[in-house]
Amino acid sequence: MKLQFLAACAALATLTAGSAMAGEAVTAKLSAPVAEKVKFIAGGAMFNCEADTCVAAAPTSQTFATSTCKTIADKVGVITSFEGRKALDEARLADCNAKAIAKAGGETTLAKQ
Repeated sequence: MKLQFLAACAALATLTAGSAMAGEAVTAKLSAPVAEKVKFIAGGAMFNCEADTCVAAAPTSQTFATSTCKTIADKVGVITSFEGRKALDEARLADCNAKAIAKAGGETTLAKQ
């Protein structure tokens, strides 16, 4: 009986922890502002972009990923920072921006952090 109760508690804790981690907003700062408000889905979440910021207020567990960053960069341009539970490191951020920089003819205003 106690073992079943402990197993049920462990399962519930696992589900709750996954939901809590996925609930933190994911933010992409852009090197250039968007001309007008833009909304699109990337990484399983709705991103709202305005000025130089794109935010997914209700991300999934897959939203904070390099592939999501690449999708955002392809849609709205070079990203200077990509943050959720933590910030994307410089190497992954460079990988994220490679296609967007190539699209822009190799010119970028990517800020040094």
